[in-house]
Amino acid sequence: MSDFFHIKSIAEVHHMFGLAKPLHPLITVIREWPKVDFDFGNAKVTSDLYLLGMKGNVKGSFSYGRNSYDYEEGTLAFIAPNQVTVFDNTDAELDHNGWNILFHPDLIRKSNLGKTIKDYSFFEYDINEALHTSTKEKKILTDLVERIEIELEQNIDKHSQELLIVNLESIIKYCHRYYDRQFYTRANLNKDFIVRFEKYLEVYFSSDELKNNGIPSITQCGKALNMSGSYLSDLLRLETGRSAKDHIHGYLLEKAKSLLLNSTSTISEVAYDLGFEYPQHFSKLFKSKTGNSPSEYRNMN
Repeated sequence: MSDFFHIKSIAEVHHMFGLAKPLHPLITVIREWPKVDFDFGNAKVTSDLYLLGMKGNVKGSFSYGRNSYDYEEGTLAFIAPNQVTVFDNTDAELDHNGWNILFHPDLIRKSNLGKTIKDYSFFEYDINEALHTSTKEKKILTDLVERIEIELEQNIDKHSQELLIVNLESIIKYCHRYYDRQFYTRANLNKDFIVRFEKYLEVYFSSDELKNNGIPSITQCGKALNMSGSYLSDLLRLETGRSAKDHIHGYLLEKAKSLLLNSTSTISEVAYDLGFEYPQHFSKLFKSKTGNSPSEYRNMN
């Protein structure tokens, strides 16, 4: 089998797993992945679909990085279109307390959810950053899934799409609330991550890495802390009120101010030392953050 496998539609998912014809062309609920007679091996799977999946009856603790959490009631993972995953057929049978919603972006394209779904950054989280739900939270989400199932069993009419989207959006909004709760319940660990992040930036900006490799990306910073960039940025925003990009720019500006006041380098040379390919980009960022151009700042001090 090829190294990559791409799924284009709901119908293709149903055909692949030997399921009955989908009740709706753009959304489906799968309670249990059936065993299939083909093997993905280590193939990387991508699709044009969103997936929200809950696994029920999770036993024991959940490992996150080097830490462990005692959420036993259920976990949810979120996958956006074109994200790469590895399908493990050995664990394909989920218990009946779990569920999976798959939907095509065309379902929500003209709706408010279509405009806002990119704001739900947990679709960009890594698998080890899954959402852990309590029994009460799990019931709320499952009730909404059942409403979607009931609606799918009706004859499609002019109200169908709106009602499907209303319940789907409610699930996503509740998940957003529960992720915020999860961040708060991990407050002590989050503070440890923030300290590690600040230390990483301190070392990076005081070394030759900045000049040689440029400004660190959010993804790069997240990888250094064994988490996704999206998760890191959300964690920082909730704990400090500032995004990862704001923190990175803060260190960059402090470094820039030191170079401007303690060297005779030209503005262009300072920009290159800070990892900018084009000096005008440095000048634009500096003025947007300080209100003064690099030259004005240097002459004021």
